[in-house]
Parts: sequence; C-alpha cells; structure tokens
Amino acid sequence: MSVELWTIILVGLSFALYIYIGWQSRVKDTKDFFIAGQGIPSIANGAATAADWMSAASFISMAGLISTLGYDGSIYLMGWTGGYVLLALLLAPYLRKFGKYTVPDFVGERYKSNLARLVAVVAAIFVSLTYVAGQMRGVGIVFSRFLQVDINTGVIIGIVIVGFFAVLGGMKGITWTQVAQYCILIFAYLIPAIALAFILTGNPIPQLAFTFSDVADNLNKIQTDLGFAQYTQPFANKTMMDVLFITIALMVGTAGLPHIIVRFYTVPNVRAARFSAGWALLFIAILYTTAPALSMFARYNLIQSLHNHTVEEVRQLDWANKWEKTKLLTFEDKNKDGKLQLTRKKETNEITIDNDIIVLSTPEVAKLAPWVIALVAAGGLAAALSTASGLLLVISSSIAHDVYYRIFDSTASEEKRVFVGRTVVGFALVLAGYFGVNPPGFVSQVVAFAFGLAAASFFPVIVLGIFDKRTNAEGAIAGMLTGFIFTIIYIIGVKFTGMTPWFFGVSAEGIGTLGMIINFIVTITVSRCTPPPAADIQALVEDLRTPSFEE
Repeated sequence: MSVELWTIILVGLSFALYIYIGWQSRVKDTKDFFIAGQGIPSIANGAATAADWMSAASFISMAGLISTLGYDGSIYLMGWTGGYVLLALLLAPYLRKFGKYTVPDFVGERYKSNLARLVAVVAAIFVSLTYVAGQMRGVGIVFSRFLQVDINTGVIIGIVIVGFFAVLGGMKGITWTQVAQYCILIFAYLIPAIALAFILTGNPIPQLAFTFSDVADNLNKIQTDLGFAQYTQPFANKTMMDVLFITIALMVGTAGLPHIIVRFYTVPNVRAARFSAGWALLFIAILYTTAPALSMFARYNLIQSLHNHTVEEVRQLDWANKWEKTKLLTFEDKNKDGKLQLTRKKETNEITIDNDIIVLSTPEVAKLAPWVIALVAAGGLAAALSTASGLLLVISSSIAHDVYYRIFDSTASEEKRVFVGRTVVGFALVLAGYFGVNPPGFVSQVVAFAFGLAAASFFPVIVLGIFDKRTNAEGAIAGMLTGFIFTIIYIIGVKFTGMTPWFFGVSAEGIGTLGMIINFIVTITVSRCTPPPAADIQALVEDLRTPSFEE
C-alpha cells in the first residue's frame, strides 16, 4: 500500500479513537469539564501531561531546529526539560494544595483582587493563543503532505477534531484522549529513531548510537566542507547571551504555562500531583533523550540525499517531489551547473529545507516502510492536537470560570457555566484556525514566544504568591503588566517591524527572561511601597509553604 493510503488508515483509526473517547467522557458539570472531576490516576495524568507538554513544537519542530542549529539547538532541550523539573518541584504541589481550577483563579484568590484576576486572564489568553498557533501550523503541515491537501484545509480538519472532544468531554475527555495520544506519538517518534540508529551505526538504541558512533565526526566534516560551522561547535549560530536568555525563558516559561499547571488539579490530592509529575517527567524524558540522536541522523541523511545531486535526480525521489509541492522544500539551480548545492550563504544556497519538515520527512529519506511514515504523520497530529485541546480549555476556563462566574455572575448554574465554556471554545477555535493559516514563524519559534510571555507574566507572581507573604495585589498587577507589555512590544518590534534586538542582541525568543526580571523587580518594589496583604492571606501563604503529602 502507498504512504497516503497507510496515512489515511492510521490517522483515521487514531481520530476514531479520539472521538470515541471524547464521546464516552462527555460531561455536564463544571468540575468534570474544567478539572476532570479530580479523579484521574497519577500514571494516566502523567501520560496526559506529557502529551499536553510535548506539542507539535517537541515532536515536529524541535528536532528540526536542533538539526539546523546543531549544538545551539540544545537550548530547547535544556529549557523545556529543565522547566518541567522546575514546575514539578517548585510550583505544582503548592498550587494543587491551593485547590483552584486555573492560574487566574490562583492569582485572584491569593491577591484578593478581581483586577489581578482579569490581568492574569488576559495574559493566559495571549499565551494560549500564541501557543495554539504553533499547533495549528503543525496540523496543517502534516495534512498538506500526507493527505495531499493544502495547509488551510488541514488546519480546518484539525480544528473540527479538536473542537469535538474539547466541547463534548471538556478536561475529562481531553485527559483520556491525551493518554491515547501519548502512546501514539511516542511510538511514532521512537520507531524511526531506532531504525535510523541501526541503519547508520548498527546500534538500535538511539542514545547510545548518538554517543558512541562516528556519525557526529562525519557530520562535522561534511558541515565544514559545505561552509557551515561544525555541528557540535557551541555558539556558532547564536551568541552566548542569547543562548542563556532563551534557555531561561523556556525554563521559567514552562513553570508559568497555564495549560500544564491545570493538569495538577485533575488528580485527587497533593500526593497524587507529585507522583503524576514524576511519571510525566519519565514519559517526557523518553522523547527528549531521543531527539538529539534523531536530529543528527536526520541532517546527515538529508545532506547525503540532496547535496550535489542534479535537480532531475532529486525530483525522481518520491518524498522530495511531494514535499516540494508543499513549498516547504525548494530547489533552485542558481549557478546553472546542473547540480544542487547546500551552502551556508543565502545567495549561493540552492536547497531550502523548512525546519518543520525534517522529522516528518526522515522516515521517507531513510526509505523506511510506508506504515512507519504514516505512523509518524499520526504521531505529529497526536502531538499537535493534544496540546491544542489543552490550550483551548485554558482559554475556555479563563473566560467562563475566572471572568464570567467569578466577576460577573457568581450565581450561574453548572449548566450555564459549562455552556459558556463550550461557547468560548468555539470562538477560540476560530482564532486558532486563523493563526494556523497565518503563523508568525516556525512552530518552535511561535511556541518560544508563548514561553517568553508566560515567563514575563505568570512566573514571578506565582512564585512570590507562594513564597513571599508580603507580595500584594498592587505589586502583582504592576509586575504582570510591565513584564507582559515590555515582552510583547519587544517581540512584535523584532519579528514584525524590523527592530534590531537592542538588548545585547537577545532575540525575540529570549526576551521573556528580561521581562521576567522586570516583573520581579516591579512586583517586589511596589509591594514594599504599599500596605501588606490582609492577615488571613499571609496565613494562607504560610500554610502553602508546607504542603502535606496526604490531603
């Protein structure tokens, strides 16, 4: 059978499974809709958290960026894995003990301020919409290649599927769907990595093949011959300052991501939250320790398959021909010598490879079985859709629970609040579709912006809200606003208006670190210059700092 037929079968079966789970998990009350009734087992919540966490950026784009950037691409590995450890150890148990549904709910109750709650809601919506844009682009890329439809159609198909189980099953349906999606995406990632490791080195364990083979040395030599820096050379593509700032932004942005934090409310108690964090870290590590090996193997294979071959030879490759139709892989014989050259200089480079296709094309380049290629497509969709659904629930709960119920109508019935939540999901899907069709960058770049915004807005007020009883509402509001506004202005200026990165050359992906520092300084300063919180709030903070294992 052809790759396209296998893709239709495997993607169709996986979507049927997601829809079945969504239907079986349909809910009617807010506790099920927003936090899955707090009845999810630790190991299942760990798998769901891992799927929620490992978005299209992790599955589709991260290895592509590492493949392109080499050593400097490790910022994504260090930032995202380190960030999850930070979240699991520093914040998750305390937030779970606090017992609220959402981050804006925590901010509103901890600081006793509806204005602080509203600022947090706005930040959560911006962060989530920025993040979901990357997921929708990932969906469009997968469908455009493997189902031979345009990216816009692929985005619409993905939106319909996500909307079904997000609207029907809420967090309960999404959680169990994400457990299935984790199983699919991890097998889809590991099978090509194991096959490539064995083909190139004779060792089927990617991590060992990456460490104890000569592929890195060979790739370094090839890169040097083509005019690139060595693959393993540090700071060849980014400055040391930019690497540091991006890594920190990704780490602390993780700890402030609302769609990950809410997962720790879906388990029965604090002890279960700790165990689910441990399971999630194990499940995440399986993919993240494989990514460097897959990245290196993929670049080696792509260069060997494309460089110094004629246009006719390349277009006879079925995979290259089909990816060229998506315009994510392009060829141009600029010097008219009959052969395609991959070089570092834009004016002489004749092969352009979109970062986001490297993982998806790897099984085809390696000539693996059609069902493996189709499985990778299903895995990419699982990664994108699992995170998109979690983000949509954050947007829904932020408006339905934190704005409508908490501020405007505290007497609203369960049915009405769920109805509002489902309606908001519908509006969010329309916005997600727009950003999927008109994305502002590569999947990982777009997601990095979301992490920067989360770092600059949420991380300081959550940390200080837990560990500093003197921090008050005035400080939290001032800090969130200044950190968030500064970061978003810098990102828009650099990415869309041509502004030169003026802070020591730090890129838009890393500026969230400076936004976070500004937030901390403003929050602490304003809090010390204004009256302290009420005695009951300070007592609450004291209690939060000593979480119990049994609750």
